[in-house]
This record gives sequence, C-alpha cells and structure tokens, in this order.
Amino acid sequence: MLMSLAQWLQTLYPDAGFLRVFQYLTFRALMASVTALLMGLLAGPWVIRRLTALKIGQPVRGYAMDTHLIKSGTPTMGGVLVLFSIAFATLMWFDLSNRFVWIVLWVTLGFGAIGWVDDWRKVVKKDPEGMRSREKYMWQSLIGLMAAFYLLFAISEVSNWRVLELFYAWVKSGFDLDFPPKTHLLLPFFKEISYPLGGIGFVVLTYLVIVGASNAVNLTDGLDGLAIMPVVMVGSSLGVFAYVTGSAVYSRYLLFPHIPGSGELLVFCSAMAGAGLAFLWFNTHPAQVFMGDVGALALGGALGTIAVIVRQEIVFFVMGGIFVVEAISVMAQVTYFKYTKRRYGEGRRVLKMAPLHHHFEKSGWRETQVVVRFWIITMLLCMVGLSTLKLR
Repeated sequence: MLMSLAQWLQTLYPDAGFLRVFQYLTFRALMASVTALLMGLLAGPWVIRRLTALKIGQPVRGYAMDTHLIKSGTPTMGGVLVLFSIAFATLMWFDLSNRFVWIVLWVTLGFGAIGWVDDWRKVVKKDPEGMRSREKYMWQSLIGLMAAFYLLFAISEVSNWRVLELFYAWVKSGFDLDFPPKTHLLLPFFKEISYPLGGIGFVVLTYLVIVGASNAVNLTDGLDGLAIMPVVMVGSSLGVFAYVTGSAVYSRYLLFPHIPGSGELLVFCSAMAGAGLAFLWFNTHPAQVFMGDVGALALGGALGTIAVIVRQEIVFFVMGGIFVVEAISVMAQVTYFKYTKRRYGEGRRVLKMAPLHHHFEKSGWRETQVVVRFWIITMLLCMVGLSTLKLR
C-alpha cells in the first residue's frame, strides 16, 4: 500500500527523491518486521484482556502433565494477534500487484479461520472435540488443493492472465502438459539434479507440504514458546530463499530457479518474524496467552506455501525438523498403540507421552529446558538449510 502511495506521490513531485526508498525490497521487508513487532507489542495487552473477559481460557485435559494444571484458564486464541499483525504489516509494505503474497495471505487466513472455529467450539461452546477431524481435514484439503493447483501454474508463468492460459492448455492437453524445470523437485546440495513431478505430482506434493506443515506446527504448539520461535527462524530462513529466487542476478549466480515475483515474499516472512517475536513477549514461560489452533494451523500453512513457491520443500523438511519429528512421534504413538491393542489386547506406547516434547517432560526435563533445546536444534537445522544456498 505504501509502495503504491509513494509511486503516486513521485509522479506528482518528481523531485522527492527520498520516496524511491520505498522501491527497495529490503527496506520494505525491514519496515514490515518493525511494523508487525510494534503492532503486536502494543495490541497484545488489549487482546489478552479481551480474551480473558470473554472467558476464552485454555482447558487442560485430565491426562496432561501435572505441571500444566496451573495453566488452566490461561487465555487462548492468541494467534489472532499474530495473524492481525502479519496481515496489517504485509498489506502496508508489499507490492499489491504481487500474486504470490496474495496466495500466501489467503492460505494463512483460510487456515486461521479453520483454527478459529476449532478453538471457539472448544473454549466457548465447551465442546471438548472442537471441530471434528473429518470436518477439519476437509476444509484444510480444500484450501490446500486450491493453493496447489494455482501454484502449479503461477510458478510457471509471470501473470494471472498467463496462468489462465496455461491452465486452459493443460486441460486441453488431457492433463499431459510438460511444465518448466522450475516446477521440478530440487535436491539440496546438488546444482543440476532435480526430478520432474508432472502436473498431478506437483499438486499432490504441494498439498502434502501445506496441510502437513499446518498440522505439524499445531502438534508442536504444546509448551510456552515452543512453536512460535521455530516458526520465526524457519520463516526467516525461507525469506532468504525467497529473496534469492526472486532475483535474476542472485538466482543465476547461486544456480537456483528464477521465479519472478517470489522475492516479495520476503516482506511477508519479515512480518511473520516481527509478529512472532511480539507474540513470544507474551507467550514466554509462564505464558500470558496461548496461540491456539487459530495461530498454529495458519502459520504452518503459510510456511508450507512459501516453501513450495521458492521450490525448497526438502530444505523446509530439514529446517522444520522439530515440526516433522513432533508429527512423526504422534503418528508412531497412535499407530503402535492401535496395533498392540489389536494384537495383544492392550495398547502399548513407544513414548512415555506424545507429542515428543511431553515425552521429554515425562523423562525429567523442565518445560523451559525442552523449549530452549528445541530452539537450539531448530537454529542448527536452519543453518544447515541456509548452507545449501552456496554448497551446491
């Protein structure tokens, strides 16, 4: 918005050279981060008071850790603060004509709406199940598939009009159209090895990345500050990849596919980092507010969508290793429990408690130890991911 305003003012006042600073992506990304950070810090106390007044408190299940019982009644659905800060800062500082930022915003707010309904049913309607799993996955799948189909053509072309033309050509060819190499699956650390996915393969992979990342972040969000800081670190790292793939110079030098327009995602990633740090101010132990599904589902979906656009699905899998392991721990626990119950008559467990962070708590780690150690692991994994920029 401010970029468009600055361009308009420059046409009226050609001598106002200082307005050219709004054309610089790095400047707008920095200002988006600062805007989201200040917005979150200033609005945070008011949001917490409103959530408390509405009695939107986090219920603690009976099988939860004893140390978590004191958290009962802590305001949840604090993710609305994060989403509002991200949306406000992004709309203020990004190029309004950029199609990639719009699709990421759409996915983020769409998954946020799903989480909001789920949280609302749990804490306001007092329904312990919230949104039923089938209903939740149906809406997640709908948003994920719509985004996947759009990105299949948006990554290949440079405008929405060309996207429609390519979609028509794909349908006319009987869904057997050859897509450019930039839609292939890239392998990190290899500069010339990639695997063609085809149209259907790209859609399936994108769907799994977006929906999988959304649910993985949601499962990780179980301790004070545990999920939000890895989101900030992984999102910031993806912002670097977005800047590289969006630049014709840097992408050619570093042997990455050039995806025109993807660099503008740096503004969104910066806003997400600023909003996340602001939320951490209130979410650090002992938390004054919890993110809830409204924040966790949305942020996970945003990370997955950005990873697909910058063609770094495997690197995202590495950098978000904490999210991946948390999700795998739940699947392994549930699968083994059902298998042993069917075979031996009683369910057995792989872990003391799932997700994985609760297993370490049961093993004697304090909550802050689990959180900070998971942060350190994420930082190391992000360094590994960023190293693929040059080690190719």
